[in-house]
Amino acid sequence: MLREQDVGHRIVVRRRVGLRAGRPVYADALGELVELTETHLTLATRKGRLRVPMADVHRAKRVPAARRPTAAAVVEVELAADEAWPAPTRERLGDWLLRAADGWTGRANSALPVGDPDRPLPAALDRVERWYAERGQPALVNTPLPLAAPVGAELDRRGWSSRPPVLVQTAPIASLTGPGSRTNGQPGTTGGPAAGGAGGPVVRLTVAPSADWLAVAAGRKGGLPAAARHVLTAVDQVRFAHVYADGTLVAIGRGTVTGQGRWLGLCLIEVLPAARRQGLAARLVGALADWAAETGATHAFLQVEQGNVPAVALYQNLGFTTHHTYLTRVAPLTNHQPAPI
Repeated sequence: MLREQDVGHRIVVRRRVGLRAGRPVYADALGELVELTETHLTLATRKGRLRVPMADVHRAKRVPAARRPTAAAVVEVELAADEAWPAPTRERLGDWLLRAADGWTGRANSALPVGDPDRPLPAALDRVERWYAERGQPALVNTPLPLAAPVGAELDRRGWSSRPPVLVQTAPIASLTGPGSRTNGQPGTTGGPAAGGAGGPVVRLTVAPSADWLAVAAGRKGGLPAAARHVLTAVDQVRFAHVYADGTLVAIGRGTVTGQGRWLGLCLIEVLPAARRQGLAARLVGALADWAAETGATHAFLQVEQGNVPAVALYQNLGFTTHHTYLTRVAPLTNHQPAPI
């Protein structure tokens, strides 16, 4: 049967749809699993969303994606994502990237093993371990799958653990834009509540985060050290989205355009609990997509933990599909320690 880690992946479900001559009749459904609970599962099919009570499920299993992305496509998205979340300390190991940001977020404090490290794989991973030990940080490696499967196999051999899987999802920007986004115009302004309208709250886009925006982000990410400010702002094309209600900031988001201007990167889409279920997350995404489209971007990407079922369902409703996945691998504790002098 299915488990939570199957959310966001393609599945096939054989379900009971009726009775004929006193015997159950079954039908199969194929689609992406967007919700899994004790009572039902929901999948997105070509004909729309299908909700199936667990009592009617005869069999269900994950199946391969309809078409896997090419290695070049995975590298393109991964490099656009790296550019959108720039670590202040960086070093190349052949084509690999070593990144550090005072421990703030795994993405900015992990090696990205895409391309040729210019040395045998074991020697490359030895260098990764030393590089992070020299900085007093745990060694992390983000392994895009299936591209970095050989790296993952070597890390398995070394006893590295894995954090929860992350889905890298993409969508055409044309499917995200529209009148529902409602931005307030000038992208250089900051702060202050924006006026709403008959269509709902206005999304204000700024070139720098307001103090309120940073406070919400700090609450989600557990603080914002100096390195975090660099990660958030050191991108040539970046916008910070704000939605106010009665003078209070209730929703934020961040968008970047990277990857030679093709990719809109979405992150930190956050709606405060009191303002949820009002469509604000969709408005944030739409506003950032409108801005990115004006710059010439054609596609959007985001990264979401596979176990974050509500977020996976939200992005599925907006038209995102899983492009590939990655695992953040963590070195054993003995490999975290700097070598004695």
